[in-house]
Amino acid sequence: MKKKLVVLTGAGMSVESGLSTFRDSGGLWDRYPVEDVATPEGWEKNPALVQEFYNKRRKELLTVKPNDGHRGLAALEKDYDVTIITQNVDNLHERAGSTKIIHLHGELTKVRSVKNESRIYELSPDHYEIAPDETDAYGDRLRPHIVWFGEAVPMIEPAIDITEQADIFVVIGTSLNVYPAAGLLRYVRPQVPIYLIDPKEVKVPVNRPVHVIQKGASEGVAELIRLLHQ
Repeated sequence: MKKKLVVLTGAGMSVESGLSTFRDSGGLWDRYPVEDVATPEGWEKNPALVQEFYNKRRKELLTVKPNDGHRGLAALEKDYDVTIITQNVDNLHERAGSTKIIHLHGELTKVRSVKNESRIYELSPDHYEIAPDETDAYGDRLRPHIVWFGEAVPMIEPAIDITEQADIFVVIGTSLNVYPAAGLLRYVRPQVPIYLIDPKEVKVPVNRPVHVIQKGASEGVAELIRLLHQ
């Protein structure tokens, strides 16, 4: 039976692919106030601006590819039962070949009904641009399938469940400042090794040993693979 390897990824996972981060200096929040494009209030105030913001993010997806870090995690499925819990809304893990992915904050390539949250629609790359007043077959207005600030995180329970089963837990490219995602580390069993991959210093919100690999995603995942195979 393969060991369960659970990986929590954040914006730093996709930086090497060329995607803009949100929180770093010069990131998206510097250019778009978070309250305007990532809150229910922003949506109510100016849905056209919100749709424009996510349309641009989807177009950006068409210009980038998975990096060696994404591909390395996908390759680990040969030897481990890998589940990726990602804070990212891009589809680079899927495109790299990973098969079990929990998207905590939604998915950029999907939209959903504003009236019925269970009606979720996958967009095709030739229809990544959603009009402000676009509706589904039921006449319901469509909104980005993104968890905005102030909204519940529906996938946190499945993420907690898989974290509690982990035999190895890995954190890549996240500041561990955003909850409830950062709180997942509290559900890692005491005997389970934790690896942290990030070129920057990250404050870990648990008081336990953590194996730090101070590198970017691609180099860090390569080193992780070497360590796991030793």
